[in-house]
Amino acid sequence: MTDVPVSRIRNFSIIAHIDHGKSTLADRLLQTTGTVSDRDMKAQFLDNMDLERERGITIKLQAARMNYKARDGEQYVLNLIDTPGHVDFSYEVSRSLAACEGALLVVDASQGVEAQTLANVYLALEHNLEIIPVLNKIDLPGADPERVKQEIEEVVGLDCSGAILASAKEGLGINEILESIVHLVPPPKDTINDRLRALIFDSYYDSYRGVVVYFRVMDGTVKKGDRIRLMASKKEYQIDELGVLSPTQVQVDELHAGEVGYLAAAIKAVEDARVGDTITQANALAAEPLPGYTEAKPMVFCGMFPVDADQYEDLREALEKLKLNDAALYYEPETSSAMGFGFRCGFLGLLHMEIVQERLEREYNLNLIITAPSVIYRVTTMKGEVTLVDNPSRLPGPQEREKIEEPYVQVDMITPEEYVGTLMELSQTRRGVFKDMKYLTKGRTTLIYELPLAEVVTDFFDQMKSRSRGYASMEYHLIDYQENPLVRLDIMINGDPVDSLATIVHRDKAYGVGRVLVEKLKELIPRHQFKIPLQAAIGSKVIASESIPALRKDVLAKCYGGDISRKKKLLQKQAKGKKRMKAIGTVDVPQEAFMAVLRLDQS
Repeated sequence: MTDVPVSRIRNFSIIAHIDHGKSTLADRLLQTTGTVSDRDMKAQFLDNMDLERERGITIKLQAARMNYKARDGEQYVLNLIDTPGHVDFSYEVSRSLAACEGALLVVDASQGVEAQTLANVYLALEHNLEIIPVLNKIDLPGADPERVKQEIEEVVGLDCSGAILASAKEGLGINEILESIVHLVPPPKDTINDRLRALIFDSYYDSYRGVVVYFRVMDGTVKKGDRIRLMASKKEYQIDELGVLSPTQVQVDELHAGEVGYLAAAIKAVEDARVGDTITQANALAAEPLPGYTEAKPMVFCGMFPVDADQYEDLREALEKLKLNDAALYYEPETSSAMGFGFRCGFLGLLHMEIVQERLEREYNLNLIITAPSVIYRVTTMKGEVTLVDNPSRLPGPQEREKIEEPYVQVDMITPEEYVGTLMELSQTRRGVFKDMKYLTKGRTTLIYELPLAEVVTDFFDQMKSRSRGYASMEYHLIDYQENPLVRLDIMINGDPVDSLATIVHRDKAYGVGRVLVEKLKELIPRHQFKIPLQAAIGSKVIASESIPALRKDVLAKCYGGDISRKKKLLQKQAKGKKRMKAIGTVDVPQEAFMAVLRLDQS
């Protein structure tokens, strides 16, 4: 299985925007090369999580080894290294591309070039990959391959004279794609005699074997039983199991330069074998690790609390298990006066947060309250110390801080030109700074804005989609921190500040946000037996208030006629009871109230 010379190995990846047919194309390649029999075949074969199938997105990347007999009569090994398609996982995409020599650029023949397509192409070009353009879905009535070819040439700068027209669904053009991989993608460098260096591009936790690592051998050879060292985490292990992914795991004794495979070595946590780390022999260390290793840093934080306090331990266990599979997830215990014990969790982005939440609720049967997401602010205190604040309730008071800086991102939006005005208006209302506007092709435009990340993580994407009727697409990346006049907006319910509803907002927007929030809470919090005042405050200054009237029993119903003093006595008795109830009563705040911060109508 592994005695193939390096010159006949081809490592490639498929890059595309969400829903341009990447998973379907992978299915057809597996079928055409006979890697998966027709009997075992199912749609989205490599997407093995229910969530991936339902949403039609790739969350965990996969790898597959295919044996292909080309038209020149030679037998080739094609390693498909899949990539997750979403902006949150761009670091994993970059590591997958670093393990390849070529990439198939799949573009929908009716939709054309979109934001994610461009972002991934630039990543591929940074790694000097050979890019093969493939126009997919040519069987659709709206397909216009000539226009899309011209668009790719103008926008990306790729020569599309040899672009392959294909329909993964109908099986058209699949053999041409396989032939072009063999003839256009360069083989790996023949460095079998060098010291071992292998790049980890994915890892997951298996409850029986420990961490299973997917890697690409860059230099040298690796054998079963070898003692290996992970250069970033400085841990050493002995390989118990070594194999290739075809696409199921097949054990082998040895892998050499250019090959892609997996290993298991009783590694206890995914953190020890992070994506981007370099594997080398413990007794013959490589001179230096492979370039490009970085730790994944959480960008978005939120609080997670169990609805039922008894589930706190279950939530802790569930997060521990998820952390084994997902090294980018971060969590620490947190307590809240309103919701009791829970965890502060950090994620790569909003999609990552949504997926973790859904997996916790589905796979571990937990009922969770999630607070509104916030980003990391950089606060400089009066003493000159710089601290990072991920939770609004931990922000030092105005007298203790010198300045607050917030993260800014560059957002690239690709849109049909008729929606340019409405998207510019959206960006301006979100404190965006206009940077550039490029006309890609006739009728399509790129808008480039710098925006605070806090404005992007609420509902920016939904607003962009609704304003452009679903045609616009976006891509963002972090650029820097900038100082702004930010304040902490506290929400007080029945006189007590609720730390989970606290938000950090721009001073100019504070009144509007506070006003809308208290009005929203008035609708969402059910009426109690006593009057509940709702207030939005900056420090000790209340800037907006509402009150929820008490539910009142009609105590005068039994008084027909009689003296007025009798009625007054009953009303005073009731008022005393209400006052006592207000002092000791607690207010039940439903989950929707905590999400109200997210659903603010910013207009």
